[in-house]
Amino acid sequence: MFGKEFDGTQVKTSGAEINLVHGGSGNPLLLLHGYPQTHVMWHKVAPRLVNSFHIICPDLRGYGDSSKPTSTADHYPYSKRAMAQDMVEVMAFLGYQEFFVAGHDRGARVTHRLALDYPEKIKKACVMNIVPTYHMFKTTDQHFATGYYHWFFLIQPDGLPEHMIGANPAYYLTEKLKRWSAPGAEFANEAVAEYVRCFSQPEAIHASCEDYRAASSIDLKHDEQDLSKKVQCPLLVLWGAKGFVHSTYDVLGVWRERTEHVEGKALECGHFLPEEAPATVCEELLRFFSDS
Repeated sequence: MFGKEFDGTQVKTSGAEINLVHGGSGNPLLLLHGYPQTHVMWHKVAPRLVNSFHIICPDLRGYGDSSKPTSTADHYPYSKRAMAQDMVEVMAFLGYQEFFVAGHDRGARVTHRLALDYPEKIKKACVMNIVPTYHMFKTTDQHFATGYYHWFFLIQPDGLPEHMIGANPAYYLTEKLKRWSAPGAEFANEAVAEYVRCFSQPEAIHASCEDYRAASSIDLKHDEQDLSKKVQCPLLVLWGAKGFVHSTYDVLGVWRERTEHVEGKALECGHFLPEEAPATVCEELLRFFSDS
C-alpha cells in the first residue's frame, strides 16, 4: 500500500523484533501508529512525504507483524518506556542518532515518552489526538469513563478482555473504526483487512491489552516521576474537531503545562486523522518538520 519507494524489513532490538517499512531521503521522520491498527494506517500519508523525508513506519511491539514479547507482572514489556527504547534502537540501526517523530493515539503516547526519555535525540515531535495519559487518568469522570470505556475494559485481569474480544475480533476492530471516526468516514478495504489479519491473532489481542494495562500502572509511575520534566523539543499537537478529545479537553492548554514550545489545532475529522484527513495532516507535518 506504500508503493515502490518503500522497502520492508525487520529490526531486532534488545527487547523485541520490530517490523517496518521505510523509504525516501532527507531528514528521518518516524511515524508511529495507534490502536488497534498497524503501520498501515500511514498509507495515505507516508507516500506524500517520501520526497521530503526518510519515512520510517514501524509496527509497535505487540502490534502488526512485530513480535509480542512475554509480559511481566508489572507490565513493563508493554510500557511506553520499553516501546520508546525499541524506536531509538530501530533508528540507530538505520543510522540515526537524531530524528523527527509523529505519533497517533498509542503511538503518540510513545512519542511523548520518547521526548521525555531521549531529549537529545528528538529534534521535533507531533502528537495526534491525545492529551497526556497521566492527565486523563487523574481527571477521570463519568463522561471520560463512558467515552473511553475501553481504557477500563482492556486493563481487566485474568484474560477477560482477551476472551471477549477473541470471540469476534473483526467485529470489535471494525466497530472501533466506526465508533471513533466522523460520520461518513471511509477506510480503505485493504487497510482494514490488514488490521483485522494482525489483530485477530490471540497473542496480538493479549499484547494490546498489556499495552493498556501498562498505561494504567507502570506508565503512570513513570509519568508521575517526570511531572517536573517538560518536553523540550518543539511540539505540534493535532486533534479531530469531531472527536472525543476535542469535546473533553482544552487540548493546547493541557499540553502547555507539559511542554516548553507547543502549537497545534483541530482538524475537521474524527479520531483517525491520518486516514480521515490525510491531506491536511501532510500539510501540517511538512510545514512543521520542514521549518527547522
